[in-house]
Amino acid sequence: MKTNIETIAVKTNHIFHMTDDTGMIQHSVYGVPNLATGYTSDDNARALIMAVRLYDGHRVKKAESLIYRYSSFLYHAQNADGTFRNFMSYNREFLEKKGSEDCFGRCLWALCYAYANSSTPHNVKQTAWKLIEKALPNCLNIISPRAKAYVIIGLTYLNAEKTNGIILKLADSMTNHYTHYKDGVWHWFEDSMTYCNATLPWAMLAAFSVTKIDRYQEIGLETLSFLESKTFRKGYFKPIGCKGWLNKGDEPAEFDEQPVEACETTLAYLEAFKLAGNKQFLERAKLCFSWYLGTNSNGLVLIDSETGGCYDAITQDGLNLNQGAESVVSFWIAYLAMKKYDK
Repeated sequence: MKTNIETIAVKTNHIFHMTDDTGMIQHSVYGVPNLATGYTSDDNARALIMAVRLYDGHRVKKAESLIYRYSSFLYHAQNADGTFRNFMSYNREFLEKKGSEDCFGRCLWALCYAYANSSTPHNVKQTAWKLIEKALPNCLNIISPRAKAYVIIGLTYLNAEKTNGIILKLADSMTNHYTHYKDGVWHWFEDSMTYCNATLPWAMLAAFSVTKIDRYQEIGLETLSFLESKTFRKGYFKPIGCKGWLNKGDEPAEFDEQPVEACETTLAYLEAFKLAGNKQFLERAKLCFSWYLGTNSNGLVLIDSETGGCYDAITQDGLNLNQGAESVVSFWIAYLAMKKYDK
């Protein structure tokens, strides 16, 4: 299946519209940055992954400047104990002493990705490693399954003796989550399916890639298959809507469908394809990416052809035409991951 990557107007304009001297701004009004919403470490972490991928693929000098900008934001966001603050106002004041566990996981994921990538500037690598070392003692205190998943994914990029023990313990913990909630018809880590669902099976597959423990791969494939049963319709990907999610025994919420789900599900299928070599996983990844291009429940293209921004959601009434940070970063991460498979 073709993803038609080359047929869309791919422009980086909106990335630079949304990024100022501090970092990436959280939300927009249509395609105009909404300064009142400030910044988050969540967005700047994922933006760092995007920037490294963009620089790795194109060596555009402007992309290198983004790497420095977003990594600098994360350096400023880290607390002395290695955790991260998340929400920052537009006047550069953090609004909390410590962000969520999910924020911690996303920051570590991004820092590990940047550190491990050969294209990352040396000074950024040194800074990333400093932040990673400070963060590591917090990893085994995490409760959130998604935070555990992001940490596992990040640490697998390092594949180092120092961090593989953490991967093992967190993957065992996620295995316990799965064993506790699984029954004859429900194959999931919790009694509901909410946001960033694909991160959970993706993490188990990533853990297998490092540890070679078969149980992790089995759980990763079982849960990815279960997620597929809830998110694929005839011929298109339909992520679980954020207006109600999916509780065990119920039907998935129809809307709103969000870009981050298409991105992370694409990445989960690419991980499965990398490990198993089954082309069906690659076709699923292409179908998830095609969600952005109109292969979705409403047949709507989510990419702004003028700026390369990505609309925030598919709603019951059509598109949410705002183009926030999470949306544009999610599209670009998925786009850059899929580009080499569009053959």
